[in-house]
Amino acid sequence: MPKPEILQVGPYPEWDQVPLDNAYTMHKLFNVAAPTSFLIEHGRAIRGIATRGELGADREMIEACPNLEIIAVYGVGFDAVDLDACRERSVRVTNTPDVLTRDVADLGVAMMLCQARGMIGAEAWVRSGDWARKGLYPLKQRVHEAKAGVLGLGRIGREVARRLAGFDMEVAYSDLAPKDCTPGWTYVADPIDLARHSDYLFVTLAASEETRNFVGREVIEAVGPEGMVINISRASNIDEAALLDALESGVLGSAALDVFEGEPDLNPRFLKLDNVLLQPHHASGTVETRKAMGKLVRDNIAAHFAGRPLLTPVL
Repeated sequence: MPKPEILQVGPYPEWDQVPLDNAYTMHKLFNVAAPTSFLIEHGRAIRGIATRGELGADREMIEACPNLEIIAVYGVGFDAVDLDACRERSVRVTNTPDVLTRDVADLGVAMMLCQARGMIGAEAWVRSGDWARKGLYPLKQRVHEAKAGVLGLGRIGREVARRLAGFDMEVAYSDLAPKDCTPGWTYVADPIDLARHSDYLFVTLAASEETRNFVGREVIEAVGPEGMVINISRASNIDEAALLDALESGVLGSAALDVFEGEPDLNPRFLKLDNVLLQPHHASGTVETRKAMGKLVRDNIAAHFAGRPLLTPVL
């Protein structure tokens, strides 16, 4: 019996690639010089797409594979997959939630601590000899007992809030409606009011077309010149131009970002700022979590072709 043919949009670690290559005929689109021509030639044979959250699968790709049955996303975000095109063709979609939740929350809190305490600059202060020449490093901001806002109290937002509570921070959150959550966490319906309340505003929204630029100029400016915005969700959730304007003008005190529009090609304005911490979209980037994510991708694909229920269906 021939192996199912899978279109692989981006590279995976060897520990995932080897078992995928053994079980399926993997067409590695990322190694193809002319992807459009490749899909014209091979698209009818493709029964599955294995992709990553930031790469997704657009309508053109989906339509080029008329016998497509499943799209498996390596990542929790599926906003880059054209779900309407999938619904029209009864294509199943899976992602990898839960297994990366705590790592993402860990990095978000670490980013807050790193930026608030000026740790990148402080290390440079030591390495450059400024400690010996100039004395103590300039004073930075306290984190414990500060006010934290969490915009989007889903899986990741909850884990962020739990960690912030461990620093005796005053936790508030915004979502579509109040959630059943830890006593003492305050629901704030209006994101602008949440931002105004927050010394540290965490963006943990699940991305969709409805949340594009949800954190706009008003929300950003409400955080204020002493406040910080931390984004561990999707770049599309923040109006990046408004964020840059606020950082450059001092209307917003600082930011810590793991995601960017057009990444890895950042807007060069970011690189000129000393009040923003830049990270390479690696919130889930631990060996343990990436192995769990890859296994969940493989298990979902295997379940589909064996006729078993999907483990983590989106559609």
